[in-house]
Amino acid sequence: MPQLNGTVPPTSPLNSADYNPVDHLNAIFSHPSSLSSIAKTSDALGTYQDELDEEIAALVQHQSINDVESVKSIRAAKDDLAELFPKVEDVRARAMQTEEAITEMTADIKRLDNTKKNLTLSMTALKRLQMLTTAYEQLRGLSSSRQYKECTQLLQAVIQLMTHFKSYRSIDQIATLGRNVSDLQRELLEQVCEDFEVTFAKAEVAQRRGVLAEACLVMDALGDNARSRLITWYCNTQLREYRQVFRGNEEAGSLDNISRRYAWFKRMLKTYDDEHAVIFPANWRMNEMLANAFCEGTRDDFKSILSRSIRKDDGLSLDVDLLLSCLQETLDFEHSLERRFNNASRASIDTLSSDSEKAPVFSQAISEAFEPYLSVWVEAQDKKLSTMIPQYRQQPPKPPDEEFSPQMVVPSSIELFNFYRLTLAQCAKLSTGARLVELSKVFAKYLDQYAQQVLLYYVSERPSGQTPSRFPQLEDTILVLNTADYCFNTCTQLEEKIKGRIDEGYKEMVDLQSQADAFMGIASATVRALVRRVEMDIERTWREMRNTGWSKMEMVGDQSSWVAEMLSRIKERASEVLGMLHKQQYARAFCDNLVDSIANAFIVSIFQCKPISEVGAEQMLLDSYALKKGFEELLNINAQPNTSTPAGYIRRVNQTMARLDPILKTLQVRPSPPEALVQAYLIHIADRSDTNFRKILDLKGLRKQDQSHLLELFQAHRASPRNEKLPPTSALLAPLAVTGGNAAPGGGGAGGAGGGGPTLASGIGHLSSAATLSTSNLPARFDPSTFGSAIMNAARDGVDRLGTPTLGTTPSHTPAGAMTPPPQQQQQPPPAAGRASFDLPTPGGTMGTTNLNENLRNIGKFFKRDIGGFGGRFGGGGSKTAGE
Repeated sequence: MPQLNGTVPPTSPLNSADYNPVDHLNAIFSHPSSLSSIAKTSDALGTYQDELDEEIAALVQHQSINDVESVKSIRAAKDDLAELFPKVEDVRARAMQTEEAITEMTADIKRLDNTKKNLTLSMTALKRLQMLTTAYEQLRGLSSSRQYKECTQLLQAVIQLMTHFKSYRSIDQIATLGRNVSDLQRELLEQVCEDFEVTFAKAEVAQRRGVLAEACLVMDALGDNARSRLITWYCNTQLREYRQVFRGNEEAGSLDNISRRYAWFKRMLKTYDDEHAVIFPANWRMNEMLANAFCEGTRDDFKSILSRSIRKDDGLSLDVDLLLSCLQETLDFEHSLERRFNNASRASIDTLSSDSEKAPVFSQAISEAFEPYLSVWVEAQDKKLSTMIPQYRQQPPKPPDEEFSPQMVVPSSIELFNFYRLTLAQCAKLSTGARLVELSKVFAKYLDQYAQQVLLYYVSERPSGQTPSRFPQLEDTILVLNTADYCFNTCTQLEEKIKGRIDEGYKEMVDLQSQADAFMGIASATVRALVRRVEMDIERTWREMRNTGWSKMEMVGDQSSWVAEMLSRIKERASEVLGMLHKQQYARAFCDNLVDSIANAFIVSIFQCKPISEVGAEQMLLDSYALKKGFEELLNINAQPNTSTPAGYIRRVNQTMARLDPILKTLQVRPSPPEALVQAYLIHIADRSDTNFRKILDLKGLRKQDQSHLLELFQAHRASPRNEKLPPTSALLAPLAVTGGNAAPGGGGAGGAGGGGPTLASGIGHLSSAATLSTSNLPARFDPSTFGSAIMNAARDGVDRLGTPTLGTTPSHTPAGAMTPPPQQQQQPPPAAGRASFDLPTPGGTMGTTNLNENLRNIGKFFKRDIGGFGGRFGGGGSKTAGE
């Protein structure tokens, strides 16, 4: 378009698909002054319209010309195809004619080729028949004169030629010739066998050695059946004397004379090497066949002898030493045969592995007879171990003439595993099948007994005349902890060694993990025992706390005096214990247990300090913060200055001590106005239990008549939608009961089970809901005189008694961060003073052993899992191994 009003649009609106002429005109004549150019604009539009008409006409004309040319091209292509089809048909017809002509030309040539082929076959058959007839006649003459060397070549030719005439058996002459050849083969077979029998019977082997060697070539030509017959005859002939001597004479055939059997056969092999080896071809391996026949016969003899030896009606018993001696001689004999007849090195008895792909030939060729009777040997090891465990129990944990070392273990554990190593090596020589499985079960049995009757016995209190029960010494406890850790690691190594030696089909039947877990249960009990030593030392500070007048405090000051004394005693005792723990994971477990125990004891003491004023609760909260600050330094108490404390431990301390906050923060709120106390309870304790709310009111010292209004108000607030999702009861308060008095945490008096104080589950604890002994909410304290009883009862009665949840459960968290404990257990009365609080299983006894084993294993599993949770690479590197 030409320019209008002096402006040029970027694109012509006339080319737009949604062109609007009104808008276009308004844009052109946007001002009254532009109306003067209407005529000019009209001329420009007319010109543009004419240009468009001309362009359209040109395009239409061009398209019409193209259509005509396309039609012409299509018609030309059709005409070409019409001419091409007749030409193709003509070529096909000519090809068929050519093929027929060639077939007619080559028909005569094919007939001549077939005639030539048949003639060639006939001539070849006649020539072979002539050769067969000639060779047969020559073979008959040579066989009668016993010229076996020449007979071998002719016999091979005759047998090969006869294979070409199998399809001509319908011809009488061919059939007759075939029968004659077969008869001649049988005659040769019988003749050679007769020559061998006569020669050996007359002891003329040396004179006729060459003839017999050539005869063996004939037997080779006669085939596998003939060769097998001669081999069988030779083996039976050579072993006839052996069978007569050792089967016909009961004394000579007994196990006592087993060495005579092997000596006799070694002489037989020497005779073979000196006199008979040159007779038989090397590929026959006649000496190996003879050894196989000897092994089979001897194996059958031993099976019969061993079967008669253990018959009850004969009144005979199998001598274990004699059995092992015979088996060892047999294994040595088999090994010697293996070295002689197998070029590849035999598998090592100790490693039971070989780089050679060739399987041993004589492995268990005779010793297989002893396999069913090795249970007697396993029973002998069982009896020997049954005498060792009581001896270990009577030994002191540390020899008197040795100095204590933090890495030291109980010597009997090293002796036990050394015995296991030697016994395993011996059994692997004897059997790598079912008997090795039986031995592994014996190992497991006495590992359990060692854990129960030796290690647990060392850390248990024991009566000492008329005096109170003797508490285990610190060094003894550390020794048991080290030994339990060593046994845990060595159990795993022992299982791997057994699986490395046993047959593939029996590997799944070997399992010592339950025993390893039992040793870890012992380790958890010893860690708890170390914590108990600290608990006993700070008992006096708890009494001082309970004797404080918490209801009469008027203001909050610095930390209480008992806190400083308690921290001093804790650090002193913890420094002593941590100095003896050489593994970081157990040091961490000890600190975690200790913090948990003191936190639980603090909670118990709070409920024994009734009544507690708001100021008293604030002072307790301040004391708890002081304790928490001191606990953060425990793990590195013996470390170099400026050593950083692990963040996981700090977090663990904070979480554990934070369980005191809900109770103390609730007690800080005054009962007036009552809504404030109720709201504080719902925020901090965060449950809907009337019983627990009454416990808080009792702690504050409110009278019963004053509690009714608060209880009604609590019931009204808990019914509101905001509080309807709260749990029915708090795991922190549920196991506790408020009573008066100054009893020790967990019982009356000095930690006994007397009146006064919250009622807790007896044993090592009940408040715990964590996974192991070293987790949060470990038990409150208990009477020192019942320490052994607590450990044993916890192991016997279930994992819950050691501060762990029921198997298969997981701890839940309250809104205040406290762990949810298991349901409260019934408190048990303490044992009478001056006598043993439990009975350990007697050596070989079975009463209660199964439950004790199972619970120790469960404790060990939880303890192992918890140790792994704070970064200690558990089980890393015991000081000894199964192979040491």
